[in-house]
Amino acid sequence: MGIKSILAIPFAKKVRKQVYKWANKPHETQEKVFQYLVAEGCKTAFGKDHDFISINNYEDFKKRIPVNDYEGLCTYVDRMVAGEENILWKGKPLYFAKTSGTTSGAKYIPITKESMPTHITAARNALLFYAAEKNDASFVNGKMIFLQGSPVLEDMNGIRLGRLSGIAAHYVPNYLLKNRLPSWETNCIEDWDTKVDKVVEETINEDMSVISGIPSWVQMYFEKLIDKTGKTISELFPNFNFFVYGGVNFEPYKNKFETLIGKKIDYIELYPASEGFIAYQDSQTEKGMLLQLNSGIFYEFIPATEFFDENPTRISLKNVKLGVNYAIILNTSAGLWGYNIGDTVEFTSLKPYRIKVTGRIKHFISAFGEHVIGKEVEKALNDAIVGTNVNISEFTVAPQVNPESGLPYHEWFIEFENEPDNLQELALKIDASMQTQNVYYFDLISGKILQPLIIRKVKKGGFHEYMKSIGKFGGQNKIPQLSDNRKIADVLKEFLL
Repeated sequence: MGIKSILAIPFAKKVRKQVYKWANKPHETQEKVFQYLVAEGCKTAFGKDHDFISINNYEDFKKRIPVNDYEGLCTYVDRMVAGEENILWKGKPLYFAKTSGTTSGAKYIPITKESMPTHITAARNALLFYAAEKNDASFVNGKMIFLQGSPVLEDMNGIRLGRLSGIAAHYVPNYLLKNRLPSWETNCIEDWDTKVDKVVEETINEDMSVISGIPSWVQMYFEKLIDKTGKTISELFPNFNFFVYGGVNFEPYKNKFETLIGKKIDYIELYPASEGFIAYQDSQTEKGMLLQLNSGIFYEFIPATEFFDENPTRISLKNVKLGVNYAIILNTSAGLWGYNIGDTVEFTSLKPYRIKVTGRIKHFISAFGEHVIGKEVEKALNDAIVGTNVNISEFTVAPQVNPESGLPYHEWFIEFENEPDNLQELALKIDASMQTQNVYYFDLISGKILQPLIIRKVKKGGFHEYMKSIGKFGGQNKIPQLSDNRKIADVLKEFLL
């Protein structure tokens, strides 16, 4: 065992103890964050426009701060992009994280000197919690790879601009730099196919112990390694024992990953966003991820069923309940106020507060009043393939409102790695799970408003081809797993078997 791994274990246990100290005083911790944010916000243009000086408590805050999305704050962001100071937060941001917008084109999410360290600390702590729980930090002696966007940053009026993962690449601790792969030059490659090929070259003969990234892109990396060597990932990297991921539900990928790896491993889920590092998995035995209450974020929640109402219920952490699907609202030390990041979450524990991501507030299907959400389609697919040799590479679901004949239905576009022997039988299993989970869907099927779902087989590599066709191949880009319209479905028809 190397000196780094020996020293890491007591350090990891010390950090875990410190984190649980604030996690076990959640409301006191959030109140301190709230008071800090409001006090600092008073000094900004946004704070003056919204009378922050008169805010004494959360009820005052709600009266003055509307729930915003990017479009609601973009006039302030535009002023920051133009170089103005003290707009949403004191001074100027250190960075803008560039993300893809829906109605606004590119979005520029501010990251400040106060918020940036919280991203780095949370990512570090996720690994330290694993080491403390397992009493094993041997992974720090091996090589580590984080499949991510290019670290090349642009300059925008003195503020650096790039993808969040590329920005984070500039903060790798010195003691890990020698362990980090791929090389800086390879990380800077923009074309994803070329980049993954180079990553394969640089890692194929290394002792990889930590691998991290969005599952669909890591799967591509694994497949290229196996194609080149004929070996499983565990044969290539015998000291690779856990995978770090974020951004998507991992369950649909799990069977395929374990086939590619050749053994069962542990998984560490992260919930990083450009707007803030929200949560990470703190235990291999507990469900959900530990909500980061001490990271300069004051959280609010709106029941997802009320989100589009004129006056939805808006609550702080004190009033959340288990098993309710909430839209998560952020107020941050980067100057985002009442900010809806578009995700929905559900609490899995209230002592401490742990959450799981259930989907996107705009990614749902309710073409017929069924209110289907991401968590339901993911569970239905997993229920149907558990215990089988069926492996899924990718999938998405859309409503078919105007079929050529018969009743409307939900159309599932699935790219199989291993196909089922009977596609219709799989469709019926998925449909049965959907009916069990969602009473509205059950009523529509039993009432002969909808017919059971239909599966369309996407050719191998079809989803990657689709992403290339819309200019979103690689990096942090993800396929929405359901949508209330046919925008994706109609294009995917070109990639069917």
